[in-house]
Amino acid sequence: MNTVLVTLLVNSGILLALGATLYAAPSPKLNPHSVPFGVRVPPDKADAPEVSEQRRRYRALLLPATLIVTVAALVIGAVLDSVAVGGVAALVLCVIAAALWLSAHRALARAKERGNWYEHVRQGVVMDTSLRTDPVRFPWAWTIPSLVVVVVTAVAGAIVYPQLPEMMALPERSSSGTVYREITTTFWTAFSLVFAQILLTATVIGTVAAVLRARADLDVSRPRSSAARHRRYLSLTARGLLGIAALLNLMLLGLSGMMWSDSRSGAVLSLVIGVPLLAAVAVSVVLVRIGPGGSRLVLEGGDGSGGSVGSDGSGDFDGSDEGTGLVPRDDDRHWYGAGTVYVNADDPAILVPRRVGMGWTVNLGNLRFLIVSAAVLAIAAGATVVSVTVGSS
Repeated sequence: MNTVLVTLLVNSGILLALGATLYAAPSPKLNPHSVPFGVRVPPDKADAPEVSEQRRRYRALLLPATLIVTVAALVIGAVLDSVAVGGVAALVLCVIAAALWLSAHRALARAKERGNWYEHVRQGVVMDTSLRTDPVRFPWAWTIPSLVVVVVTAVAGAIVYPQLPEMMALPERSSSGTVYREITTTFWTAFSLVFAQILLTATVIGTVAAVLRARADLDVSRPRSSAARHRRYLSLTARGLLGIAALLNLMLLGLSGMMWSDSRSGAVLSLVIGVPLLAAVAVSVVLVRIGPGGSRLVLEGGDGSGGSVGSDGSGDFDGSDEGTGLVPRDDDRHWYGAGTVYVNADDPAILVPRRVGMGWTVNLGNLRFLIVSAAVLAIAAGATVVSVTVGSS
């Protein structure tokens, strides 16, 4: 295929996909409903005219910016015949979107202050102590597929390693399509993707364990049903993340097989990468559809307004949760960067629910997190210095 055409297709695909994602970013389906643009508001103000106006303004300005950046990137990319232009243009588009988001955040913060939105409401917090005394159990059975794939890959590598040639080929993307980079066959290069599998599996297991212990952002107006929904959400999220890890490990198994066999078939490469990635995307879509914090999960008993959930995430709901009349406490003072950075030294939680997007973020004010992060950085820096010193000697 003509390299210029490939460049145009790659750049346009990157920018259009990114533009669509950024365009959808303010949607309440992708963010906590009562935290538009990272600003905490009373639930009855989540769809206020001021909020709707900022969403319209953000999108009205982002759309032409996306078109201008995309056209400019396609022209420059065609002239230079480089897919790197798409990456630069994507960065520019992200900067524009961030500036628009920050503007909307500040506008809503001013509107909330001028209108005294919290003046006549009762604020409160809620905690489910059973999440500590009887936490959602780690779904260890869901780690078995990942571990089996890692073991199969390692055993297959041990069998073929003695017969491997002196040089192996790794597939890489370039402006002209897929190319293969020759690397010297050593134990570390031959098993590099196995090590990647081990690191990926350990990272996901650690992440799931941390998520199951993360602070719950419960609905203070209906604490009982909110706690039940949160347990179900944790269970589904944990299984989904472990399932994605297994799929990615399967992809690495296929890539290892291609590297060891010196296969350079484009069809096989597409199959090895495409099928697991599409399946992982499908799982991710399911996790997105249940909403931030599982807000769109429908619990048994109709509207999901009450009930209980066991430590494995299964539940029994009786619909008997009465409203408290409270609203979540206004905690904007602990959030920075337009609602993306959380700093609260008085909060013992390390992981807290995100305000922008879905999932969790770290508490940068937590002393334990800061100590561990500093230790990891020090070890990484020391290892880098040692490797450079040994390599130059």
